[in-house]
Parts: sequence; structure tokens; C-alpha cells
Amino acid sequence: MNNPNDPRRFAPATQRNREPILKVLRRVLPPRGTVLEVASGSGEHAIFFAPRLKPRFWQPSEPEPLLRESILAWMKEVPSDNLFPPIPLNVAESVWLIESADNPPVNLSEITAIIAINLIHISPFTATLGLMAGASRILPTGGILYLYGPFKRGGKHTAPTNESFDEMLQQQNSEWGVRNLEEVEAVARKNGLNLQEIVEMPANNLSVIFRRESEG
Repeated sequence: MNNPNDPRRFAPATQRNREPILKVLRRVLPPRGTVLEVASGSGEHAIFFAPRLKPRFWQPSEPEPLLRESILAWMKEVPSDNLFPPIPLNVAESVWLIESADNPPVNLSEITAIIAINLIHISPFTATLGLMAGASRILPTGGILYLYGPFKRGGKHTAPTNESFDEMLQQQNSEWGVRNLEEVEAVARKNGLNLQEIVEMPANNLSVIFRRESEG
């Protein structure tokens, strides 16, 4: 239970999925540069991954102010010299804040990977469209976009638990829901992001890795 005097938020799924995700990230991320995490939520992933993925730098981002406070509180408790303060970023926007700010909070030329964990099913599909477009604009050739979460394959759920989860999400918000992997891949491809690998993860989730291809 969250303490009202403690700004930290707790996401139980983080404890379950962080080690399997880390194993994949160590293998697929570019060896250097800044990893931009979108929709960082509580910040528990950021404080876990950053020190374990050096010499890379980790840039969390989160549009919700209360969650940015949580990230900062976690950073104070578990500091790491390669972890940057969270920035406000809404992937659904046509131009991201880090692209339009007079003094960008992060050096775009240093971003070599973008990570979205449990985002695209808990957001309207416009967030997926914005994520892919933003990754296309920001990532260099060879840059990596990493997605984690449940997906349908061939239009079908991969497990009964995912189907139940999908129904629950849509009851909360009709624009949310478990996405068809093929549809997500098609959007990525249109934005110059080619599917590199699909890794089966615990609890019927997937790691989906895209690579930014050269323009032209």
C-alpha cells in the first residue's frame, strides 16, 4: 500500500518482470548511448535497469506529474550516476517535447534506444502511432525500439489470461486493449523500423525488438 507521505509508487509487476527484461536488454541494446524510456510509470524499472546497463545512460520520461515525483523519490533512495531525472513526454504528440524545447532536457543525438514497457495496451492506439513516428524521427540507423507486454498473434490471444486482461482493459477504457502484433509491426515498418526479434517472456508477455533502418 502506498504511504500518503511517501511519493514513491509501487507496481507489483515490476518485481516479476524486471529480471527477464534485463536479460533481453543486455543482449539487444546498443553498447553505448542514452536509453529513452517512455511511460516510465513508478520509476522502479529505471532504478533497476540503469546501474545494471552501464556504460549506457538511462533517461526516464512520464507525462503524469505524480509519477515523475515517484521516479525522483526512487532515484533519491536508489541513486545511480547514469540515471537522469524524469522528463515530461507524451508519445502521442506529433512533436515530442525533447524535439521542440529551446533547451532540450536530453541530447537527441545521444539516444540510441527507446523502451516502452507495458505502454501500448494501456493507452489509445494513437500512442502506438506516436511512439513509432517518434522513434523513426529520433533513433539513429541501427537504433533499437524495445516493446514489452501482451500481444495478440494472428488476431488471437495467446492465452486465456490475456483475453481476460484485454476485456478488463476495455472495460476501463474502450480505447485500450491488447494489440495485434502484426498491426503494430505494420505501423513500425511504415516508419522505417524493422522487426528484429520476438522473445517469449513470463506470464504470456513478449519482448518485441525493432531496429531503425537507414533512410532511403
